[in-house]
Amino acid sequence: MKWKPSENNLRAWQLGALVVVLLLWHLVSRNEQTAFFLGEPIKVAGRIWSWFLPVEMPANALFAEGLPGRADIYVHLGVTLLETVLAFAIGTVLGLAFGLWLALAPTASAIMDPYIKAANSMPRVILAPIFALWFGLGIWSKVALAVTLVFFIVFFNVYQGVREVSPVVLANARMLGASHKQLLRTVYLPSATSWVFSSLHTSVGLAFVGAVVGEYLGSARGVGYLILQAEGTFDVNTVFAGIVVLTACALLLDGLVGRIEKRLMKWQPRQGETEKI
Repeated sequence: MKWKPSENNLRAWQLGALVVVLLLWHLVSRNEQTAFFLGEPIKVAGRIWSWFLPVEMPANALFAEGLPGRADIYVHLGVTLLETVLAFAIGTVLGLAFGLWLALAPTASAIMDPYIKAANSMPRVILAPIFALWFGLGIWSKVALAVTLVFFIVFFNVYQGVREVSPVVLANARMLGASHKQLLRTVYLPSATSWVFSSLHTSVGLAFVGAVVGEYLGSARGVGYLILQAEGTFDVNTVFAGIVVLTACALLLDGLVGRIEKRLMKWQPRQGETEKI
């Protein structure tokens, strides 16, 4: 019989793993040459502290060192989050609409198939200069780049989810006189919902990637811009601080998606319940 940790024990193990990694990082970074490349966790924490809780004259020199130009992290983080949320929302809506359309239209799907595969295989980073030319260096060029990353993840999951609908269920619904709109609402959409939410967890991270990469290639605001400025001065601690902030925001958004998923997917049986059946 396999041992399964309880939720509290699992959290303790997860926290313990994080502590071990931070301790190892701290020990390794005590060497000055290694610290130049890997940074120091205490100084990274100092950067984050100085960003969110700035003070005029820090008592600790460590925190004074962590103030790169008094950067207003709330403005930069707000820009990155706005780009991410817009890209996430637009990419999800477009992926859902096109996925449903092509899954329910076999002729259109056959015609568009090679073009969709070609667009998906294209490295999206090369589109960043084109979007900057079209939309300028504001937020919309970053949003457009991130949308191209989110769209295909959602599209393929929705397309596959609709195509996976059981023919028996469809036949029974048609025998009961269900119209096309009723089939879409009661059969196709519920079938695609679980596929959609599985794609949204991946799409959150990709939306951040698109926004930050766009800020790298040309911007004056955003956390990606702060990281780029830090890289230019070989300030690895600020680079890691920016990465930690972005990761925390991505986890928060992913958690929000998970909560929405639980609310909308109450009808779906849990794994333990299906095993009992």
